[in-house]
Amino acid sequence: MSKMITRRKYLGVGFIILLGLAFTLRVAYWFHLEHGYEMTRQQSNAQMKELLSFLSGSLSRYESIPHVLSTNPLLASALLKQDDPDTITPLNRYLEEIQSITEALDIYLVNIDGDAIAASNWQQSYSFIGKNYAFRPYFKDAIEGKMGRYFAVGTSSNKRGYYFSYPIYSHGYPVTPSQGEAKVLGAIVVKVDVTEIEQQSTGMARGSNYEFAISDPDHIIFLSSRPEWRLTALTPVTHQLKQRIESSRRYANREISPLAIEPPFAPSLAADYQIYQIYQIGDNKRGAEFMDNAAFMSDAGWQVHILSPMAPIYRSLPPLLLLYGALYLLCALALLFAIEKRKNTRRMRQAHEQLEQRVKERTQALETSHQQLKEAQDELIQAAKLTVIGSLSASINHEINQPLAAIRSYAQNTQTLLSRAKWDDVSSNIMTIIELTDRLAAIVSQFKSFTRKSQGNDKAISVAQCIKDALTIIQPEVDKQGIDLVLNNTECETLIWGDPIRLQQVLINLMSNAMVAMRACSPKQLIISVVVSNRLEVTIEDTGTGIDESQMQKIFDPYYTSSRQGLGLGLSISRRIVEAMQGKISVANREQGGAIFQITLPIHASGN
Repeated sequence: MSKMITRRKYLGVGFIILLGLAFTLRVAYWFHLEHGYEMTRQQSNAQMKELLSFLSGSLSRYESIPHVLSTNPLLASALLKQDDPDTITPLNRYLEEIQSITEALDIYLVNIDGDAIAASNWQQSYSFIGKNYAFRPYFKDAIEGKMGRYFAVGTSSNKRGYYFSYPIYSHGYPVTPSQGEAKVLGAIVVKVDVTEIEQQSTGMARGSNYEFAISDPDHIIFLSSRPEWRLTALTPVTHQLKQRIESSRRYANREISPLAIEPPFAPSLAADYQIYQIYQIGDNKRGAEFMDNAAFMSDAGWQVHILSPMAPIYRSLPPLLLLYGALYLLCALALLFAIEKRKNTRRMRQAHEQLEQRVKERTQALETSHQQLKEAQDELIQAAKLTVIGSLSASINHEINQPLAAIRSYAQNTQTLLSRAKWDDVSSNIMTIIELTDRLAAIVSQFKSFTRKSQGNDKAISVAQCIKDALTIIQPEVDKQGIDLVLNNTECETLIWGDPIRLQQVLINLMSNAMVAMRACSPKQLIISVVVSNRLEVTIEDTGTGIDESQMQKIFDPYYTSSRQGLGLGLSISRRIVEAMQGKISVANREQGGAIFQITLPIHASGN
């Protein structure tokens, strides 16, 4: 029964995970597809601006040529004297020269009936002379006094071209002040070769990874980067469309076939309305999907289509979906792991609470032991202090007894002076007694401060003051032994961080050991030096017997001593105190004889 419940549970979890995976992939697919569409739209807009600018610039090069040519009196004269070879022949050569200079495809002059009477191709086999173009819309516009524009396939040359036309007036201009309104005699026509424009536009499209197609008002593609799209219709070729094409002879004798496009092409409702639509162009086997971005060139009457391939977007989707699927499964596994971990945590909580109680009891015991150990260490440090004081007791007693004996002598002398009423001398004796009492109090205060248990309160302390306080305690023994005390830079105002009483204990231990080492030596010299660089160094040198090399490694070990006096803890405790202050203590023998102890400590601040 339990196994069945567990199996159903796992099946339910697996089903939920699969549903979540399907939802995640669906959302990821939609998001990245829409993101790809939007990026393609933005890129297509930039490409459209570039292509429209190029097309407008290419056509504008020829736009003013018919107007400029219409001002030449030679054209009006030829229209008035159409049968005069002396007029027509020079005009043919003139138009041929202009065609060569402007690089237009053809330039020709038509009369009021639409017959070409002169042309730049007058010597070619497909010469326009004698051909009638009254059916062309650009001719009709020119005869009405307007500038004509039109795209068509030439009926004579069978070449695609864009036509610009302009009327020729009897006086050269529509209206003249002296002669009044002029009469339209005919039209000058400039044919532009769109093949070169198409080739340059195709190069731009290939460089930017898109295709383009330019269609007329009947949605027939006449320019395209794809040769197979040229002279195909975006919409179905109906009977009415065929009749309209044949009557306009716009594409000469070219056969117009419908382009294979799905879904059916949807023309925009207005010329300035921009629409994005995805089409599959071509049959099912060779077709590809494109996003169509269409814009209308009002001057030329062209519909320009930027067709961005969708294949790159579709190719990028499978790796992205695989990545999202992997991330989702990792998150699902992590969630399952977290749930199982939480369950295990709940099951282990009771055991943990029991264990925690035991640990708490054990910790309490350890804290008690630690406190006892700390108290024992403090007692051990205090014992080391008292040991040093004990070794200096004879000189300390001498230092205290001297002021006491002097006080007694001055007190007895004061009694005698009182009986003799020598008040001035009595006052002088009392002042001396007060000074001796202050001196005695200062000595006792320093000893009391040193022997008091340290509270372990670290602060910024002056090394100079610690050395001064240590010298106060050992000075009686220095005087007693007749030791020459040398102080180098001990008055510097450098500060360190630590406990002043414990640093003073270290200094007294080292100084006391130095004096013990010099008892049987002569001369006796104790040198204390302070050097400040990036760290502070205090060196204590003596002229004693030095340290045996075999003892050099053991001298800081607890309970190790080469003397019968003491516990062997002074140097061990001194090293522990210095290391607690982030410093080091080392020992070496002097070349001149004796030992040198060096204390290195980090600097906290320097005084002025």
